[in-house]
Amino acid sequence: MAYDVIAIGELLADLAETGKNESGYPVFSANPGGAPANFLAALAACGKKTAFIGKVGCDAFGDRLTATLAEAGIGTKGIVHDPEVFTTLAFVTLDEAGDRSFSFARKPGADTMLREDEIDFEMIDGAKVLHFGTLSLTGEPARTATKAAVRYAKEHGKFVTFDPNYRAPLWASEDAAKEQMLWGLAQADMVKMSIEEAQLLWGAGCTEEQAADRLLSGAEDAAAACVFITLGSEGAYFADRNERGYVRYAGGLNVVDTTGAGDIFGGTALAALLDGIAESADGRITGPGPGAAARAAVRACAAASLSVGRPGGISSVPDAAGTETHTEFVKTVIL
Repeated sequence: MAYDVIAIGELLADLAETGKNESGYPVFSANPGGAPANFLAALAACGKKTAFIGKVGCDAFGDRLTATLAEAGIGTKGIVHDPEVFTTLAFVTLDEAGDRSFSFARKPGADTMLREDEIDFEMIDGAKVLHFGTLSLTGEPARTATKAAVRYAKEHGKFVTFDPNYRAPLWASEDAAKEQMLWGLAQADMVKMSIEEAQLLWGAGCTEEQAADRLLSGAEDAAAACVFITLGSEGAYFADRNERGYVRYAGGLNVVDTTGAGDIFGGTALAALLDGIAESADGRITGPGPGAAARAAVRACAAASLSVGRPGGISSVPDAAGTETHTEFVKTVIL
């Protein structure tokens, strides 16, 4: 089976607070989640052939999440159903000001228990790209499994993409998170990260330009070919070895729920990048062609700006036609 992109990592249920009951306890609405799954859903919406590698429990959430991926056009062959652990749950609650707070039922959650011997490496053989994030690096055995998959992909000439996706409650310490984030950045050909994650790694004064310099120039062993740094409502910064610039929103955003917006940005960017990327004679990706990063950033910002107007992650992925129409809502500034 040939794939454009395989992702390894967490598949979980996001339970978002929708109100309070008579006793004052929060009432939740469940949506499919997990950053790599959201990322693949955006790629699938753009017509790319994708599949997921990860673990869920033998429970109602695990079954429903697997079905949701299949409905989104994502291959589920690599999903392991384990009767010994429960599918991971993420709870999103709101304080009186409306600010979000995350907590996780993950001690352990199924996603953390994927073992190296459970990975179908033939799926990676048939793919052009392997994508991963840091949530599968938070603990064992998933950390070892993920690193084995990444090493295998690199040894076999695959294009590797990475999203640091920092979630403080899942790490024993900030230093532990930084160590694994830097390891991931050192493996990646394409990086999608937020400016907040860049500043966590390199200091509060780190700018998007400085972060891109580090990632493109080989600092700390990173040697990315293409970098996207999201800037929230300010849009995004893109950089490769040919050009750099910003994509800005031309008007205000209708924000209902930002869950998964960064993942949808990343998946849409990669889909556009694949449409204009350079390949060797044997079909291996060698890097973005001229103007590819800028075009990818435009489409990614358009998709992300649509996604925040809808609740959930996978459920908020716009279709390709909607994204294309919405590119008129963003503008590019080449530096």
